[in-house]
Amino acid sequence: MDFELSDDQLALRDAARSLLDDLASPARVRAHIAGGESHDAGLWAAMVEQGWLGIDHPADVGGLGLGFVEAVVLMEEVGRCVAPAPFASTLLALSALPAGSSWAEALLGGGIGCVGWSRGDEGDSRLLVPYAPVADVAVIASPGALVVHDLRGGDRPRREEAMDLTRCVGWLPPDAPGGEQVGGPVESAALVDRATVATSAESLGAAGRVLDMTVEHAKTRVQFGKPIGSFQAVKHRCADMLVDLEGMRSTVYHAAWCLGADDPDASVAASTAKVWCADAGRRIMASGLQVHGGIGFTWEHDLHLYLKR
Repeated sequence: MDFELSDDQLALRDAARSLLDDLASPARVRAHIAGGESHDAGLWAAMVEQGWLGIDHPADVGGLGLGFVEAVVLMEEVGRCVAPAPFASTLLALSALPAGSSWAEALLGGGIGCVGWSRGDEGDSRLLVPYAPVADVAVIASPGALVVHDLRGGDRPRREEAMDLTRCVGWLPPDAPGGEQVGGPVESAALVDRATVATSAESLGAAGRVLDMTVEHAKTRVQFGKPIGSFQAVKHRCADMLVDLEGMRSTVYHAAWCLGADDPDASVAASTAKVWCADAGRRIMASGLQVHGGIGFTWEHDLHLYLKR
């Protein structure tokens, strides 16, 4: 059994990386932050034009008809660049909507979707949701139902301050009037699984980029007349980062395959990816910060963008 990406999937990854290296470069991400916009409109338009939103949407209703593994390939690259665009949230919202509906058509055409998670109890008076302030469609998942809210004609939530300046967040009420149920417990759980893997995939991309940055810094930073990468303690830390990263990659793509193939263990695989990536991602960020030393804390260095994301 071959666990590597196929040639087509590798070509998709390379094309996505080329686009993001151009339109979501560190300089462009910083310019976006300085401008204070909710997202990079030029980057978002390019993603829409390339058909990213329809990557795993049925081909007979405007999508590309590929699979969830291909979607995860794109999400990993988005995480690698901390791209300021609502790709994952819109893709997730789109996957929860009836194919061919006006909501789905709006998102495929460049509209923005957001997704919120409610426990379904009184403790969820408000949900903090990425891209809610600019979303056209909001999907709220709870243990008992999947509900869609059309935000195009009403007041959107105001933007809240957040540590991660590359994307906007806002509060959504979980039981806002006017919602329409589009699924029950099964559909809600399936969306949570997809979102779990999507978040893990973005974390994988960010962690991979931090490892690259850290290794490069260890090669070029000289201390006591030698590159710090020659010191055993730094070597061990970088090696531990690689082990964590490969574990993240294995769990993410296994979960993506399980979800795409409707494997009976898909939910377990998704939870496994989240558990591993949540812990390993934090360790990689912490180690990257440690190897970079004081420079990693500064605004001028890109590491803090990944740490905050």
